Amino acid sequence: MEKERDNFLRTQHETFMHRAIQLAKLGGSAVFPNPMVGAVIVHNNIIIGEGYHQKYGEAHAEVNAVNSVKDKSLLNEATIYVSLEPCAHTGKTPPCADLLVKHQFKTVVIGCKDPFSKVNGTGIARLNENGIEVILPVLEKESIELNKRFFTFHQLKRPYIILKWAESKDGFIDKIRNSEKGINQITGKESKIRTHQLRSEEHAILVGRKTIEIDNPYLTTREVTGRNPIRIILDPTLKTSADANVYKDAHPTIVINQLNEANKGNIHFAKSEMKNIQEIAQKLHELNIVSCIIEGGAATLNSFIEADLWDEAYRFVGELEFSNGIRVNPIKIAPQTQTKLENDSLFIYRNKLTIDKPNL
Repeated sequence: MEKERDNFLRTQHETFMHRAIQLAKLGGSAVFPNPMVGAVIVHNNIIIGEGYHQKYGEAHAEVNAVNSVKDKSLLNEATIYVSLEPCAHTGKTPPCADLLVKHQFKTVVIGCKDPFSKVNGTGIARLNENGIEVILPVLEKESIELNKRFFTFHQLKRPYIILKWAESKDGFIDKIRNSEKGINQITGKESKIRTHQLRSEEHAILVGRKTIEIDNPYLTTREVTGRNPIRIILDPTLKTSADANVYKDAHPTIVINQLNEANKGNIHFAKSEMKNIQEIAQKLHELNIVSCIIEGGAATLNSFIEADLWDEAYRFVGELEFSNGIRVNPIKIAPQTQTKLENDSLFIYRNKLTIDKPNL
């Protein structure tokens, strides 16, 4: 009987945690550099409150869930399910662990521990010290996957890195250029929409100076409704033209260079020695960039591939053939998925596990 009861409780906990994770995803990229977090409040097996972290700097999931409960007198008999350990420090908002203590929740069920050094067990300790039962982990794998960017940022001290490029049917990402400028469109409309959707889901997008010089891209999300990523340009000696499209709007842009540290409107010039790609990744961490799409050019992409410094790769293959041109080094593992987008093919790769399992 005891085993059956434990199995029942485990199933029940997982059901409500699934809902918390589902809610957390609604926060999306609006919460960067914070994690996505969802919370569900249950009384007598009935959900009486829900919430999620909606935007960076605003109320956390637990606060929104508590505020959604009409009868606050039920909270001291309720269980709250939270996809990530409640914080116990004051940041942009007060500690969520203190809120749960204030309302004397009966039980707090947690998806996984928070790897952030100012939390990392302190939220759990605060709850235990105040007589609140804490159950964890529940759906740990799913909870970590939800915040793979956040875990990578805090455990590996770098952003979650996504490589992205389009190549011709015969394997070239571009023709050999002489004086020709502008983007060579290799893939179709659906691939462009998918690319812009990917941009809207990540914190930043990075390209080298030559990509700005040759393609003159905007690096925005024009094809979808969603936030524009922070644009990052690698420009060691600040040779990028002031007339480039990335400088013509008000979207946040960071120029990593070896010469200057300054702010000019929406543009931040970040100084770095730029010795190698690992140092670039470290600089992105210092700039509080949680995830970053590497979109080109070939030299920049190849630097990340050669250093094995990436987590996912999106390889779009079109129907055009160039016969010769510029290539990206091949990814030496099988793709995780393959999808058709009109006449194009999208191959998605996932690098070997780079996130250490938290010490729960």
